[in-house]
Amino acid sequence: MNTTQIESLGDELYEALQARRTVAPLTSRHPDITIEHAYAIQQRMLARRLAAGERVVGKKIGVTSAAVMNMLGVFQPDFGWLTDAMVYNEGQAIPANTLIQPKAEGEIAFILKKTLKGPGVTAADVLAATEGVMACFEIVDSRIQDWKIQIQDTVADNASCGVFVLGDRLVDPRDVDLATVGMVLEKNGEIVATGAGAAALGHPANAVAWLANTLGAHGIALEAGEVVLSGSLGIMVPVTAGDNLRVTMGGIGGCSVRFV
Repeated sequence: MNTTQIESLGDELYEALQARRTVAPLTSRHPDITIEHAYAIQQRMLARRLAAGERVVGKKIGVTSAAVMNMLGVFQPDFGWLTDAMVYNEGQAIPANTLIQPKAEGEIAFILKKTLKGPGVTAADVLAATEGVMACFEIVDSRIQDWKIQIQDTVADNASCGVFVLGDRLVDPRDVDLATVGMVLEKNGEIVATGAGAAALGHPANAVAWLANTLGAHGIALEAGEVVLSGSLGIMVPVTAGDNLRVTMGGIGGCSVRFV
């Protein structure tokens, strides 16, 4: 795949994002696409967003839990970029028509106080560099038609990121066992998903360490002050206008979001 093709696909995904429409899977049209090509496409899509005035506020790790791997048929983690245009506040209404085919995930967000850059970053390093953790929602969304994705499709599409919502408390990660934290996700008053911190690569800090080391190989750091979404702790829950969701995590707090 050459530079022209990579830029064209990045532009196509950016324009799909802006128009809130889907495109045919990249892997169905370019069977030779590699993960390296996909990250280059992702960078082009991100560059278009930054050129339009958005700024990076963090990173996200995707496909860390067995539940999500099985739902998508994708069996390795990936990463994407968070910008200020993706941020919603606790309890704030999200217009459903600003997204395409959204699904909600309950996650643990890390707020960094120190920069992390691989190689060699450990889970202990992550905890030492973390200001605090929060319950959060990532509202994943896909520009790929009907979520028919392989790993290259979701990588190219900024790891299927839509928007995110941070919760109501910031907790020192040393004050809670993140591996055993229980998650309950309610939709319109009914429990629709449960999980635990260990769903994210055995421990959410392992997921952040994986990200720091993976990005480090590309000369990229997790910067102090950034938000890092460490991966879903349960299944993805489809959402639509009128839905009210709350996720609660033992020892960490909760997060609410509604769709209008």
